[in-house]
Amino acid sequence: METKTKRQALIKTINQQLELAYDDTLQEILELLKIRKQEDEEDERDFEEGLKDIAENGTLTWEEHKQKIA
Repeated sequence: METKTKRQALIKTINQQLELAYDDTLQEILELLKIRKQEDEEDERDFEEGLKDIAENGTLTWEEHKQKIA
């Protein structure tokens, strides 16, 4: 519950600041949020591909990995 309350307070503070921001600042914020969303989506795809690779090829032990990179 505390986290939700902190989140709500943070959102309220951000909204207050957004009301005072210049249009170009708002555009920059929007672009940053879009970039963050794209990065999150890429991370999710990479994670799913990693799981698929593990299912198809298995994994290496730490010793096998050390030998492979040596």
